[in-house]
Amino acid sequence: MKANITVIPGDGIGPEVTAQAKKALLAVADTFDHTFLFKEAAMGACAIDATGNPLPEETLSLCRAGDAILFGAIGDPKYDNDPNAKVRPEQGLLRLRKELGLFCNVRPVKAYDALIENSPLKRERIEGTDISIYRELTGGIYFGIKELSDDGKIAFDGCSYTVEEIERIAHLAFQAAQQRRKKLTLVDKANVLETSRLWRKTVTALAGNYPDVQVDFLFVDNAAMQLILQPNQFDVILTENLFGDIISDEASVIGGSIGLLASASVGKENALFEPIHGSFPQAKGKDIANPLASILSAAMLLQHLGLEKEAAVVERAVEKSIELGITTEDLNKENPFSTSKVGDFIADYIQNQEDTDLNFQNIHMGQSTII
Repeated sequence: MKANITVIPGDGIGPEVTAQAKKALLAVADTFDHTFLFKEAAMGACAIDATGNPLPEETLSLCRAGDAILFGAIGDPKYDNDPNAKVRPEQGLLRLRKELGLFCNVRPVKAYDALIENSPLKRERIEGTDISIYRELTGGIYFGIKELSDDGKIAFDGCSYTVEEIERIAHLAFQAAQQRRKKLTLVDKANVLETSRLWRKTVTALAGNYPDVQVDFLFVDNAAMQLILQPNQFDVILTENLFGDIISDEASVIGGSIGLLASASVGKENALFEPIHGSFPQAKGKDIANPLASILSAAMLLQHLGLEKEAAVVERAVEKSIELGITTEDLNKENPFSTSKVGDFIADYIQNQEDTDLNFQNIHMGQSTII
């Protein structure tokens, strides 16, 4: 296969972790005889600094033309800490989602056995957790009418959804459930919100097309509680934009590190893949950031391209790095590896899978011995 991949390293640690994801993709290309052509583009604070625009038109054009987008992170303290800033890095990402019609955000949440002790939750609560969260991404309150009264004392944010917006993501969530454990949970606030009542009515009607999928409903406050009490009860979670933002970030702590969570944002013609962690400016340039979420995002990119076998190899490489402790300091405080060395290990595993339990040639001497 030949694929054109637009790479947006972004801000903070984005360039460092994205470099490791590219390293994994190049190893896949070499091992499985594919050709991946990378074209880099700017978005976020770095783009504002260079052009005054958080999403330059050149970047948007490259994203439209590519087969997939690999994105790092966005944000910078000089904008985050300035409430009067008229142009912000996040505006670039929001516009990109809207321009490309990336209406469906998918976030897998998995509790790795080797890392369960890192979680703030008890082992018996999280063991076996494997959730896929489907969040509507281009509608709702984030994109609704926003008003502020002339005297600055009354603010208004409008929230609206159409049946079409709900149906298109619900179909994807149902189809995902069919390939998983055949359970879908709609998270809403239908006892209060009219938009939530439309979500519940629409999803209930669609459920008849998927008789093999069990559907249940939770109000968002109860869902937030259940994610802590018993996260392994969930399979596919479907929800609207604001609730999805909150629920997915809450779920991110289950596995013990936000540095493990990948995501995909897909539309009818385009798809973007990114780790859900932020730009983490405190770690910028230190080679300490966890690249595994970015690498797992690359695995989701491969799945999007139809390369299921290749994606599975990348996922196994990540699991092996966790099992052997070849991880950054957020997961391995006693003997941490650098961002780039973790990337080296992942690439080496992809290319030398039969040598899993041998010493890897490219693991730097003196840091670890694998038996």
